[in-house]
Amino acid sequence: MTTELKLGINVGYWHRDPDDQTETVLAAERCGYDSVFTAEAYGSDVFTPLTWYAARTSRIKLGTAVAQMSARAPTATAMHALTLDALSGGRMILGLGASGPQVVEGWYGQPFPKPLARTREYLDIVRQVWRREGPVTNPGPHYPLPLPGGTGLGKPLKSIAHPVRSDIPVYLGAEGPKNVALSAEITQGWLPLFVDPAQIEPVFGESLAGRPDGFEIAATVTTVVTDDLPAALEFAKIPLAFYIGGMGARDRNFHLDMIGRLGYAEPARRVQELFLDGRRAEAINAVPDELADSISLLGPIGRIKERLQLWRDSPVTTVLIAGVRDEPTLRAVKGLVDA
Repeated sequence: MTTELKLGINVGYWHRDPDDQTETVLAAERCGYDSVFTAEAYGSDVFTPLTWYAARTSRIKLGTAVAQMSARAPTATAMHALTLDALSGGRMILGLGASGPQVVEGWYGQPFPKPLARTREYLDIVRQVWRREGPVTNPGPHYPLPLPGGTGLGKPLKSIAHPVRSDIPVYLGAEGPKNVALSAEITQGWLPLFVDPAQIEPVFGESLAGRPDGFEIAATVTTVVTDDLPAALEFAKIPLAFYIGGMGARDRNFHLDMIGRLGYAEPARRVQELFLDGRRAEAINAVPDELADSISLLGPIGRIKERLQLWRDSPVTTVLIAGVRDEPTLRAVKGLVDA
């Protein structure tokens, strides 16, 4: 059980022109929200919008959910994070994720195999950069530094920038049991997506058993405050259908597998079939109401108050509200948590 549940917002991708959520972020800061997280897939990047919001705020923490490892060399990610952390006065949270083979190989042209080993190696290099205990080196095999072969002129280097923090918090976006366990072992937090708070212990309890004190679990939760519950359910089903059907290959989709572990394997396969066949409206309708409701906060404010108790009773430490943009609603949801 979480003794004090925190609230943040996840503003997601910057994929419309323009899609400036500065007013939402400023409202969240005024309302006392703890953090704002941005995202990336294969369009907008995760750091530029976050820097845009950082320049306009003064207190709210700044997180990536998630920065895709294959998008940048580990030293480049370390540079992004230490720079934004310094410019924002130490407010950065670096959320990392391996993504999936569709994006890693199809968009970035990088190899996907052995994501757990790659994550360990990647994070070790990132932390070497921040700690500046010596020139950064890594024997590989995934990110060897200096690069073997080549001109032979490469040499180990130490960052010329001095980070304001040598241990910026790192969270891991993870869905599989081994990846969640890795998060509990080597990072300060876990960023679950599409998670039912009542099933965290049954599904992930073993993976999280070794987490240290103070380990953060920041869950993105689609939130729609309305008296029209069917409309809210339909809205919550849209990202589910997209991730189950479109964010992965037919025979390898980690999001589909995750939904299966929550007990919806057969409906999820049906959603995927419809989506991949181009029948997207049918795919959205095929997402079970119970699934969409269990991972979201939907309906009148009184119902959301009741359902927030499920998150309080879970190991989740921060609920990242997704889908709310106006200050009155942000303030109303914050009031429920503070009550």
